[in-house]
Amino acid sequence: MDKQKEILKSKIKEAYLGGGQDRIDKQHAKGKLTARERVHFLLDEGSFEEIGVLVTHRTTDFGMERQKFYGDGVITGYGTVNGRLIYVFAQDFTVFGGSLSETHAEKICKLMDLAMKTGAPLVGLNDSGGARIQEGVRSLGGYADIFYRNVMASGVIPQISAIMGPCAGGAVYSPAMTDFTIMVENTSYMFVTGPNVVKTVTNEEVSSEELGGASTHSTKSGVTHLTAAHDIDCIDQIKRLLSYMPQNCEGKTPSLPYDIQEEYRDELEKIIPDSANKPYDIRDVITGIIDTDTFYEIHEAYADNIIVGFARIAGKTIGIVANQPMSLAGCLDVDSSKKAARFTRTCDCFNIPLLVLVDVPGFLPGTDQEWNAIITNGAKLLYALSEATVPRISLITRKAYGGAYDVMNSKHIGADMNFAWPTAEIAVMGAKGASEIIFRKEIKEADDPAAKLLEKEQEYADLFANPYSAAQRGFIDEVIQPRETRRKLIRAFAMLENKVAVLPKKKHGNIPL
Repeated sequence: MDKQKEILKSKIKEAYLGGGQDRIDKQHAKGKLTARERVHFLLDEGSFEEIGVLVTHRTTDFGMERQKFYGDGVITGYGTVNGRLIYVFAQDFTVFGGSLSETHAEKICKLMDLAMKTGAPLVGLNDSGGARIQEGVRSLGGYADIFYRNVMASGVIPQISAIMGPCAGGAVYSPAMTDFTIMVENTSYMFVTGPNVVKTVTNEEVSSEELGGASTHSTKSGVTHLTAAHDIDCIDQIKRLLSYMPQNCEGKTPSLPYDIQEEYRDELEKIIPDSANKPYDIRDVITGIIDTDTFYEIHEAYADNIIVGFARIAGKTIGIVANQPMSLAGCLDVDSSKKAARFTRTCDCFNIPLLVLVDVPGFLPGTDQEWNAIITNGAKLLYALSEATVPRISLITRKAYGGAYDVMNSKHIGADMNFAWPTAEIAVMGAKGASEIIFRKEIKEADDPAAKLLEKEQEYADLFANPYSAAQRGFIDEVIQPRETRRKLIRAFAMLENKVAVLPKKKHGNIPL
């Protein structure tokens, strides 16, 4: 019996070494933590319970029966982050390059099943060269098993993917179906086909970093939601992200203690410029509304004409979607519509109330936008907000023109409370363009057409370039002074806290993908 215990201890020790100290040293030399170190820094001290530590692969082809490591290249288990249960898997690049085998996939699938059964978040620390080619279709089948569970878990539990090394081929599709993806700069990359294949097929010379690095996916493709400077930064961001999320779709996000005071913010009075054509930073509005230092921006470097992120108001988590006048005047385009729609649906999945800040002159014009389907992409945001059942509040700070007014969480698509500042302009289009159409004949026949245009612009602005006409019809619930915005929002979100919305019975909607 004692001998058996000693054998077991030695096997566990071997598994914990991850294939040898030399391989650990090589991982450190690349500026990367080992898989076990990543799990250690993610979870609360002493909380990790490992599952499947003695699993090995079953392959006997290509001499693989002589190369077996306990755990088979992935560490799986559960523990706590700030006292809350999570499940985590960490691929170990020091074992067969972290490649996915049949048993490797089985370990991840078992973990995903447990996460769904118990209703707790799943975090994947990805560092894998892809499918283990010695196993052929068995490894491909393992990927499909994981993909299926990603879909089944979608909207049930939060799923977070950290890309902390290579992620290529079929490996990229699991992170793509999770709620958030974080990439580590300079040490991680994602692509379906690598640089060598690209060169062979298209004759393009491109590096792994250029093709699928953190910078590429955070600015060009939008595949990654967040980037991290190094492994520890990545782990810290996972923890921060989890702090804004509930355990599952049935729960609510943790609230922080907060004593409500008078809540007036005079600095909000000075943000909107005197000229309607002068930009300002919508982040200044966000800062003046939310609890101090609680804004966590998502997709910051992608489609920066719209801003999305999490924050807290009176200690409670909200999601924010805001037009950014500093970029493209805040117009909606293809990328910003997709970005905001995705974030809206994520918040709706997990019972996170939405605040929409509106300053939008319309949809971005141009052949590029039309040919890249601004119609269906703009409809994604319209669909996402219309479908959302969480508390939804809008604040119009300045422009709300045309169809973009409707799309940005208007009363007409089910918003619960709609506020406007006195500077708000709600109309089909700007006063100049509208006047040139409506009063075209009068302007043309006038002795001084330029003066007549200015006169008619003012006439149109007096009628429509303000929030009061919309408020008279009930499309705006209240016109408020900027300084009282935070106070109004705290009360409105508290009033809506127990909102219940029942959607028509259906299998599922058909969002314009």
